[in-house]
Amino acid sequence: MPPLSLTDAQRAVLEGWVRRRTTAQALALRSRIVPECAEGHSIMEVSRRLRVTADTVRTWRRRFLERGLDGLCDEPRPGVPRKITDADVERAIVKTLEEKAKNATHWSTRSMAAATGMSQSAISRIWRAFALAPHRSQTFKPSTDPLFIDKVRDVVGPCLDPPEKALALCADEKSQIQALDRSQPVLSTGPGVPERRSHDYVRAGTATLVAALEVATGKVIGSLHRRHRAVEFKKFLAKLDKEVPAELEVRLIPDNHVTHKTSAVKQWLPAQPRFRLHFTPTSSSWLNLVERRFAELAQEELKRGVHRSVQALERDIRSWFADRNERPRPFVWTKTADEILDEVAAYCRRISGSGH
Repeated sequence: MPPLSLTDAQRAVLEGWVRRRTTAQALALRSRIVPECAEGHSIMEVSRRLRVTADTVRTWRRRFLERGLDGLCDEPRPGVPRKITDADVERAIVKTLEEKAKNATHWSTRSMAAATGMSQSAISRIWRAFALAPHRSQTFKPSTDPLFIDKVRDVVGPCLDPPEKALALCADEKSQIQALDRSQPVLSTGPGVPERRSHDYVRAGTATLVAALEVATGKVIGSLHRRHRAVEFKKFLAKLDKEVPAELEVRLIPDNHVTHKTSAVKQWLPAQPRFRLHFTPTSSSWLNLVERRFAELAQEELKRGVHRSVQALERDIRSWFADRNERPRPFVWTKTADEILDEVAAYCRRISGSGH
């Protein structure tokens, strides 16, 4: 049996393959077999030390003697020759990105397969490989507020760093909350069976929720009303004035709804000097943290809830908030105003240069 020897460079490469986390286990094993053989150990001894068969040791010892380090890599396996060329892949990608489907708003795997002459499964694999999803769509609405930058800075300040002698509150209304009762009883879930409910429903009325989220603690102060007017918002301000300790200022962050800027509200605010309003920019509800709490309420309580009356709806909403306020968890604001403005500017540049 011919002797096996290693140069310093070869030994360094093999040790690197063994230590590297991304090395395949098979290659790492071969990289251990060769140095063991180079130290003069017999095939049986290397087999016993590394807990592999003697044929495995014999194979990779021979492959290294014949071809060096390249012999330790797997050889191409026999199989069906590749039918889709790189040019075919490029043609499918270019067509997906730069052309529109005939008589359709977007491409499907079937329509693209018909247009390119490839199979539907091939188009599906190409799209997955390049993260293309023509069937998906997102919407956006840039703010047209002329004071957008100033308002972003004004809102982010209390949220990113809540003041010590003031209470930062994100406030908004969730109007037209419907009390819905299903026309048939809801069938409960079971093993392998989801909860089932009738598609049609009976409306029992609506309620309006006015709420303010404490930025520092995550607690919510809310009130329920049957209508959505400036009168109800003014009553809510009076409730905040009673519940917030007198020694604290109130930094209220509402949106630009007309009910927040009526003459009645403007006349009430000067008489309450501790109240300071930070209006979010137009079309920028994503800056108001209470909207996130509203989303949780809708998902956990309203979406699948059954309410035969507005009173039952209001009772469940109050119970949901009471339970959350017992174990409040604040949202952690992580981005500064400058970081937000930079991302908005980058997005605006992107949609402005899209060519559509």
